[in-house]
Amino acid sequence: MSDSSLLVIGAGVAGLLAARDLARAGRRVTVLEARDRVGGRIHTITGDGFTAAVEGGAEFIHGAAPLTKALLREAGVPWHDTAGRNYQLRDGQLREAEDFISDMPRLQQALQGLEHDLPLADFLDRYFGGANNAELRRQVRQFAEGYDLADPRRASTLALRAEWAAGGAEDSPRPVGGYAQLVELLLRHCRAAGVTVHLNAPVHTVRWQAGHVRCEGPAGAFEARQALLTVPLGVLQAPPEAPGALRFKPKLPGLRAAAAALGMGTVVKVLLEFDEAFWASAEAPRPAPELGFVFADVAMPTWWSQLPDPRPVLTGWLGGPGADPAASAEQLLEQALTSLAGIFGLSEAQLRGHLRAHRVVNWGADPWARGAYTYTTVGAAAARQVLSTPVADTLFFAGEALYTGEAGGTVEAALSSAAAVVPLLQ
Repeated sequence: MSDSSLLVIGAGVAGLLAARDLARAGRRVTVLEARDRVGGRIHTITGDGFTAAVEGGAEFIHGAAPLTKALLREAGVPWHDTAGRNYQLRDGQLREAEDFISDMPRLQQALQGLEHDLPLADFLDRYFGGANNAELRRQVRQFAEGYDLADPRRASTLALRAEWAAGGAEDSPRPVGGYAQLVELLLRHCRAAGVTVHLNAPVHTVRWQAGHVRCEGPAGAFEARQALLTVPLGVLQAPPEAPGALRFKPKLPGLRAAAAALGMGTVVKVLLEFDEAFWASAEAPRPAPELGFVFADVAMPTWWSQLPDPRPVLTGWLGGPGADPAASAEQLLEQALTSLAGIFGLSEAQLRGHLRAHRVVNWGADPWARGAYTYTTVGAAAARQVLSTPVADTLFFAGEALYTGEAGGTVEAALSSAAAVVPLLQ
């Protein structure tokens, strides 16, 4: 290879893993990252009044995750299962949760009999129509929107069937101390292999022709023989004039159409640390001892603790179509406290009196992410094939949006996609 130069756009785990492995294979690699940090949608937060690290982005390990766990082991990072009891607020009563989907056997029977894909909303209307199934339809939609961040009108029923059967939602340990340690390991590996990493270097224009790429942005222009783009799907979907968007010259209309055909979900995470675990007290209006997760029909419907870590930290989660990218941090904090007050039967003033630290992370409002993670739409396989096909042996793409297994939307998906593209670029 007469010119081994390669630009990698994006320093999330997909970009860092690919940069490391390609530099080790002899490529001259430069990574361009828009943010002032590496990690992308992994964002372990320290400081801000928190007594220890909290996760603003990826938090759990779903499924077998062999690549993720291998890197964590190499970094010397253990992981532990989530702990505690699950609660649900129903009719003003906080009780230990029953099955999140009450009639799962009947749902699974219908799913297993499905031969052809269709959107989840259409599947529910076809197989579970009528007033007597209204609650089941609500539960399934709520789970798909909240956990998978999926729009039921677009989400692939067959993909959700495979994911739910694999049980990834039920097996969700956390890395002790946060995912940042995995990112730091990859960054050390990159530097040791000779990778150049530029932070605060967003790219707004990719000029290309066969065998040559020029990436332009406020930090200057960078040129190479090839480029690997590992930006989130939301960035590829953004119109050219939007903040954080990429413009390709010449244009890539097939790529734009393929990106639009995939699903990008968004999330708001609200991280709250209190002076004590007030919810565990027997004196609380609605006590929830050993709280692991709590679900409620409130504005911010899903919350969890850090158990078995005893810190009095609660994380609020608002995912899917209900997460508003335009909402301010102040509005979302108010929404979070109002929701918690409704769950535990306290006033918002009482909650504020206990509050010691808070952080709001709205991934839909982040111009370098424009969403949290992807979900599989009907027809996604064809779109992923387009995005996975190199353009003139010059432009390549990787990231969790291109992953085709059952661990979609995860750190493992991003790592797996990067590992798959490396042989094409060696």
